[in-house]
Amino acid sequence: MGETIELRSGDFGARVAVEGAALQALTWRGRDLVWPYTGAPTAFQGQVLAPWPNRIGRGRYRFGGSEHTLEVNDPATGSAIHGLVHDRVWTPVRTSDAEAVLHLDLPATAGYPFPLALDLAYRLDGDGLTVTTTARATGDSPAPFGLGFHPYLDLGEPVRDLADRGELTLSAPVAARQPVDDRLLPVGEPVPVQGTGMDFRPPGRGLGDTVLDTAFVIGERDADGRAWTHVDGPRHRVSVWCDAGFGYLQLFSSDTLAGADRRAHLAVEPMTCPPDAFNTGTGLIVLEPGATTRHAFGITASAP
Repeated sequence: MGETIELRSGDFGARVAVEGAALQALTWRGRDLVWPYTGAPTAFQGQVLAPWPNRIGRGRYRFGGSEHTLEVNDPATGSAIHGLVHDRVWTPVRTSDAEAVLHLDLPATAGYPFPLALDLAYRLDGDGLTVTTTARATGDSPAPFGLGFHPYLDLGEPVRDLADRGELTLSAPVAARQPVDDRLLPVGEPVPVQGTGMDFRPPGRGLGDTVLDTAFVIGERDADGRAWTHVDGPRHRVSVWCDAGFGYLQLFSSDTLAGADRRAHLAVEPMTCPPDAFNTGTGLIVLEPGATTRHAFGITASAP
């Protein structure tokens, strides 16, 4: 197992891996809030998704008048998925009992010739976990950029069992669903969720047998610009919030995972852009040389 950093504040505890700057564990009053792991992650659990979240079709895109080719690491869909930083060793630059700040200089590569400086801060307090990411373009040309995170929420029992018994509810600020083809790449414009089986805005909506590997456009936010997703079970509620920089949310019910992990976990993934944004341009951040972008999301918990 690689180096990890343990954090603690009040009722909350967390474990952060230096490899990938990933969230290995998050607890509240001794209960897991995310699917924990040690060693190698499964299905990108807890990973940072940069410089793009989700997938790039065929691993190819055009930017700045040139075509670029990335490694296809999702053979099932023929895509380059979830960025380049999840297997990189980050450098801790500041740690305390409740905070860890990690840094990565991402060099230019053949498929992504746009160097970046990335800083990621995990901070615990009485309100839970806040994760703040800063990305700066360090090259001499503009850089395409997207960001996401891949926490699977934990309610103490597999999602399938809670859903079968009607003890799992999901409330998410989703305004529209992005249709996709059989490779999970966008097809057409987002479709409003109003009046469909994908409308998770009403509180207390049961997950039932709904299968999700779906990108949504975020709609409603609170007065602070945060969008909230709540997942409730009999033991506790887990809530994920993201700031205004995250315009999209991927919900994944883990139906494609193998064995005991199939439909056992629910991923709630804040994203700054939808799938294939390097090709469509939708939600894509373009960082001019020296420019910086900053984004925050968090996870908290409460009694049922």
